[in-house]
Amino acid sequence: MTSLQDKVALITGGSRRIGAGTARMLHQSGMKLVIHYRRSADQAEALRAELCAARPDSVMLIRGDLMEIAKVKNLVRQCVSELGRLDALINNASLFYPTPLHSAGEDQWQALLDTNLKAPFFLSQAAAPHLKKTRGAIVNITDIYARRPLSEHAIYCASKAGLWSLTRSLAHELGPQVRVNAVAPGAILWPEHDTDELAHQRLVSRTPLKSVGDADDIARTVKFLLADAGFITGQMIAVDGGRGIVE
Repeated sequence: MTSLQDKVALITGGSRRIGAGTARMLHQSGMKLVIHYRRSADQAEALRAELCAARPDSVMLIRGDLMEIAKVKNLVRQCVSELGRLDALINNASLFYPTPLHSAGEDQWQALLDTNLKAPFFLSQAAAPHLKKTRGAIVNITDIYARRPLSEHAIYCASKAGLWSLTRSLAHELGPQVRVNAVAPGAILWPEHDTDELAHQRLVSRTPLKSVGDADDIARTVKFLLADAGFITGQMIAVDGGRGIVE
C-alpha cells in the first residue's frame, strides 16, 4: 500500500459529479489537488472552499478549455510550477451526447474526440516526465461503452474506445516508472437533463446488482489504482454493477 499523503493529483473536469467525488476521496487520503474546470466556476470555488476548510492551501483551481492544446499543456506546467511535483493524472473530463449517423456533423466529431481522447493524450505527454520522477500513475475515466456500442452515440463510443486503447499503449510506453489504467463507469450518474425514468428502470433491471452506483464507487476505484495497485497497469476496471456481463 502506497501512502498518498502530500502527493499531488491533477484532475480534469474535477469540479462536478464523478470528478468532484474523486477529488474529495483523494483529498481525504492526504493528497494535494489541482482541479481543472471549464465552465463550472461556482462549483469549483465551492469545492475548493470545502476542501481547504479541512486542510488549508491544499487545492488549486485551473480553468481551461481542453479543446485548446496549448492550454492543455499549460495545466501540467502550472501544476508543477506551483506545487513542485505531480504524482497522478486523472483524465476525467468528458463530453457525452448522441450523434445519430444521419445527422452527426464534423463539429461534433471534433468536440468529442478532442475532449475525450486528444486532450488525455497531450496531457499524458506533458505529465509523463514529471510522473516518471515520482513513479506516479495515470487513470483514465473511460466508459463501459468503450467495449459495447450505445445506439446513436457512435462518436462518443469511438472516443472512449480510443481512450481505452490509449491506456494500454501508454502503459506499455511509460512502464516501468509510470502505471496507466482506466476505470469504466456503468450506471453511476444519469446524464444531466435525462429524465426518462422508465428507461432508467429498464437499464437497472438488466444489471445483475439491480442498483445504480454513485460517484464514490468510481472514486474508491481510482484511489485503489493510485495507492494499492502497484503491480497493475494497462487494465480497465468496469464499475458497472455487472452491466458488462449481460446483453
